Amino acid sequence: MGFTADCLLLFGATGDLAQRMLLPSLCALDADGLVDEHLRIVGTARQDLDDAGYRAFARKALETYLPDYRKPAIEPFLERLHYQPLDANNAMGFADLAAKVGTVERGLAIFLSTAPSLFEPTIAGLVASGLAGEQTRIGLEKPLGTDLATSRHINDAVSSAFPEDRIFRIDHYLGKETVQNLLALRFANVMFEPLWNAAHIDHVQITVAETVGLEGRVGFYDGAGALRDMVQNHMLQLLALVAMEPPASFDATAVRDEKVKVLRSLRKVERDETVTGQYRAGAIGGAAVPGYDQELGRDSDTETFVAIKAHVDNWRWKGVPFYLRTGKRLYERVTEIVVQFRPVPHSIFAGRGARTQPNQLVIGIQPAENITLSLMAKEPGLDRGGIRLREVSLDISMPDAFAGPKKRIAYERLLLDLIEGDQTLFVRRDEVEAQWEWIDAIRQTWDDHAITPKTYTAGSWGPSAAIALAERDGVTWHE
Repeated sequence: MGFTADCLLLFGATGDLAQRMLLPSLCALDADGLVDEHLRIVGTARQDLDDAGYRAFARKALETYLPDYRKPAIEPFLERLHYQPLDANNAMGFADLAAKVGTVERGLAIFLSTAPSLFEPTIAGLVASGLAGEQTRIGLEKPLGTDLATSRHINDAVSSAFPEDRIFRIDHYLGKETVQNLLALRFANVMFEPLWNAAHIDHVQITVAETVGLEGRVGFYDGAGALRDMVQNHMLQLLALVAMEPPASFDATAVRDEKVKVLRSLRKVERDETVTGQYRAGAIGGAAVPGYDQELGRDSDTETFVAIKAHVDNWRWKGVPFYLRTGKRLYERVTEIVVQFRPVPHSIFAGRGARTQPNQLVIGIQPAENITLSLMAKEPGLDRGGIRLREVSLDISMPDAFAGPKKRIAYERLLLDLIEGDQTLFVRRDEVEAQWEWIDAIRQTWDDHAITPKTYTAGSWGPSAAIALAERDGVTWHE
């Protein structure tokens, strides 16, 4: 794991991510005694503030986004905060930033949350000012490019100053408790892994559904779309965790080696295995909402919905489809993984008039964190010459099962690992490039066949073609 940093440098320290996620996460870590008492946090952004001004800014953000029980921790936490204004395009400003950071005896951790256009001048400024030495590691917030070529360009710029073992590429889904629990479910329980293959699993569904629209992300989203925004990173990471082979150990190299094998095994998606959509005006929660073009203020062919039938071509998963679905302005907000098992090979109850249903494992990631396993059981009571079976669920609600631990923001885990140097829950460069290769091929298929988004009404589950994508295989989306 290497050194534990005694200074954390936050680029983009006045941005939306810092206000909603980073500052609350760091305050929670401080309140729970999970960071060293000597850790200093230096924020930097274009906004012209001094230490006192930034602490006032941070106090307002924390009072807004921290839960009430955390608020007594705000004032002690603010003492850790310092600030230095910086225009990343002004190379001279990095000398003042280095002076503000000061001597870092045990090491420096940098969290870089800026526009991609600022990556190169920022890296150059860090090098020139001496802030990219051997005791520095850097965390990179997405987006890391818009395709394979631009991703390589960014990664080349970063790797010119930092070796791979000091680069922490962030996918905040990997910091979510239930996503990490997927590894525990598979590899800490003997009953699942022997069945976790094509012989016993019929298909897998991964859904990331949002009810929100653009929410102030117009500049980024219209140039990205659902495929780049959600599938390329979050959904492919979830797929990799579901499909990976058991790693030799729970460490960064072993886990990421197995994930990249899955990503490299993804089959090219054919024309009839993908559906794109864009929402039109409708209603969410009983309230009228505008269509995408109305929110954007102009016509656009950007997709706000994607459904894909994917295949992992290896021994474990040959012939098992992975159905991926994500979109904005859908019926409800939910992120879940559904593992559909095959039917029993022979039902001994058929002659008694009882029907069995295949087992199903549902892993809820948000908003509810839960794990549900459906089983067949006999209904209580007596029947002449027969038996009645009914599907019942074994439910594990994470908040109920672990009532003591506080609910964590995903960034708490990731920031702590960045400070301490554990790369297990961060994305390696070869993973990123394998993801982009697959995504670029899908976009090329769209271009080759002039595929444009189908419309769907806000508040629905997406275009009807997405339903047909699954149902022609006899599969129904889990809703």
